[in-house]
Amino acid sequence: MTIRTRHNVHVSGPDDGQPMVFAHGFGCDQAMWRHVAPRFADRYQVVLFDHAGAGGADPAAYDAERHARLEGYATDVVALLEGLDLRDVVFVGHSVSAMIGALASAEVPERFAHLVMVGPSPRYLDDPETGYVGGFVREDIDGLLESLGSNYLGWSAAMAPAIVGNADRPELGSELTESFCRADPEIQRRFATATFLADNRADLARVSTPTLVLQCQDDIIAPDAVGEYVHRHLSDSELVRMAATGHCPNLSAPEETAAAIDSYLRARR
Repeated sequence: MTIRTRHNVHVSGPDDGQPMVFAHGFGCDQAMWRHVAPRFADRYQVVLFDHAGAGGADPAAYDAERHARLEGYATDVVALLEGLDLRDVVFVGHSVSAMIGALASAEVPERFAHLVMVGPSPRYLDDPETGYVGGFVREDIDGLLESLGSNYLGWSAAMAPAIVGNADRPELGSELTESFCRADPEIQRRFATATFLADNRADLARVSTPTLVLQCQDDIIAPDAVGEYVHRHLSDSELVRMAATGHCPNLSAPEETAAAIDSYLRARR
């Protein structure tokens, strides 16, 4: 299969524009960027894709063994950039894709110009021995994974609104619930295991790409302490604390999200 078919790639904007690649988070697909990505298509070559096992990606692209770790998804990103011959890339990764992008940039830094991490977390589990606060204890994660395995639709309906936040805008929670429900439950359980049990703290030191870290308020998935940790452990980063709340500012606050990205990139020219 071609790389475009493999990952359901869609490209817009000028052919000679600087590539801006948008990567979605857990349980989602490229549609989660539909309010943000078009704002850059007048100047950038905008690239949208679906991770293996998500959205319109070719089902044959998913490999249970290789995608049992985030490194497998990072390898896909490297293959995507190489297959499309993209260089000087601005990689915008939401949630788990922030760390997938970090892993990819550590492997082929010559293809990356900037990373934009939206709600990143290098480790979701607290680590009392080091004082690291990830936001979850092991019992939380075990319960989450058990719920995913036993009642995925019920878990989706209960968790999506909490993840999005913005309780006064229930349509956002409904949209994320629908996205979760379109995904394959078994693949999402495996992806959740790879995501929530990962520890990529040491990998931050391998990232040389200049990075923007976008941190939302009241984010139950990646709290403020995590964004601060990521910022402090990257060699070249800028932390922007957004007014947006919840874990999905690409849905809840696309204007602020796009403006923060644009402001950062203009300042770095």
